[in-house]
Amino acid sequence: MTTEQDQTPAPPSPATTSSRPGWVTDESIARWCGWVSREASGDGPDGGAATTAVAPFDLAPTAAVPVCTPADVEAAVAGARAARAPWARTPLRDRGAVVLAFHDLLLERQDRVLDLIQWETGKARYHAWQEVAQVAAIARHYARRARHYLAPRSVRGMVPGLTKVREVRVPKGVVGIVSPWNYPLYLGVGDVLPALLAGNAVVSKADAQTALTLLWTRDLMAEAGLPAGLWQIVTGPGPVVGTALVDAVDFVCFTGSTATGRSVAERAARRLTGASLELGGKNPLIVREDADVTAAAAGTVVAAFANSGQMCIHIERVYAHEKVYDAFRTELVRAVRELRLGQGYDYAADLGPLTSAAQLAAVEAHVDGARDKGATVLTGGRTRPEIGPLCYEPTVLEGVTDEMAVCGDETFGPVLSLYSYTTDDEAVDLANRGSYGLSASVWSKDTRAAARLAARIRAGSVNINDGAAAAAGSIEAGMGGMGDSGLGRRHGAEGIRKYTESQTVATQRLMPLGPPKPGRSAVEGFVRRTNGQLSLLRRLGVR
Repeated sequence: MTTEQDQTPAPPSPATTSSRPGWVTDESIARWCGWVSREASGDGPDGGAATTAVAPFDLAPTAAVPVCTPADVEAAVAGARAARAPWARTPLRDRGAVVLAFHDLLLERQDRVLDLIQWETGKARYHAWQEVAQVAAIARHYARRARHYLAPRSVRGMVPGLTKVREVRVPKGVVGIVSPWNYPLYLGVGDVLPALLAGNAVVSKADAQTALTLLWTRDLMAEAGLPAGLWQIVTGPGPVVGTALVDAVDFVCFTGSTATGRSVAERAARRLTGASLELGGKNPLIVREDADVTAAAAGTVVAAFANSGQMCIHIERVYAHEKVYDAFRTELVRAVRELRLGQGYDYAADLGPLTSAAQLAAVEAHVDGARDKGATVLTGGRTRPEIGPLCYEPTVLEGVTDEMAVCGDETFGPVLSLYSYTTDDEAVDLANRGSYGLSASVWSKDTRAAARLAARIRAGSVNINDGAAAAAGSIEAGMGGMGDSGLGRRHGAEGIRKYTESQTVATQRLMPLGPPKPGRSAVEGFVRRTNGQLSLLRRLGVR
């Protein structure tokens, strides 16, 4: 039988009496829904099929959003394709000016989008603000650096001096972006901006839970000067609308589960369409023997429980060296118990509810299943309906074993499993368990040793003395996964170049390549001269 330590959670933040933000009106919702592409079916926001999400704070309905058909998707892609040609000819500085104008408007009106993000996801306001900060950084970065990332590159031709060669970047065409509910602004818009700056048009599929955030943002982009038709938004069930989108666009950017990502990749591959996929993770954190235990515990709490654990890069497994395990466990449990679980449109709560009843059920199943099979709940492990219907306490488990689902399956909630290890080699082996490889963390006072350890961990990003934010927030560095965690990268050079094709433009000068005229003697003479040139270049050390 397992035992649970006595716990005294921090006082909850007051629950709201009405989850709908006071400034949101039926008229404003109708205006945002007007950005849903319904050209083929002819149904506007007041007619045709619609779907309504449920607000996590009180389970009340949010707003009816139109549902698109495959014909709507085809029409949206066609409209985007028509709008793309003049946009691609627009100077890059002018495209950047639109993005920077959006940057300024977003910061100016951030309180409104923070309300929308919280209304649709339930996340704590600080975690909603992180989305605003990240999108602003992405907008500013690519608006300033796109020219550098996309600049033509001169290379040497076959015959130096006679052949002039440049590699240039040309837009893919129409980019399809499928984004999830957990970060509707960051993941919904952060990939759109570099695609647009690269000269593409975009068709986004909004998640049904968080469509209003994306539609509000599209309205803001129009105000910033984005040409009509260039960014289209479709809504509806993934198997219908998402499939139609993958079948119609020139490149796919997908963020979501590994299972769905496989289907997207397979479908895109049938058309030889490129795809960038950020998928799931079961991310590890290693606490070395020499780590600052207090700092490591504080960093673990941030990395594990941000956005109530509903984050692809959040930490779910912690491996602490046996010599510091007890001290680390004590600090970790203390720090977790200090977290304020609550909901409201202010900064009073450290973490909010889960976003859906399905997500809450998944978290409960993992924790209850582990407890039934012998794991110990060090803190948390229960719902808090008196705070909100989807609130679940941040939870730390000990004694998790392989037969428990929480051991290897992604929980995607406020649950952390704690283990001990003996050597660095063992820590690496434990961190590399499973098929995921998205993000990892190493805590150590010896940062050189930690870096050597990081190189042995299968993960797209490894943070040293930070849980997850240092790598993800470094917009100039690529972010993505290995193994079952995906393909491709967002951020950095690849985050914009993936939306382009590399085209080689070669100009031949003075004389053609090959024999000057047909005939055996001319060909033999050309071969002798070329062989001599090749030998000379070899002696001169050229290439």
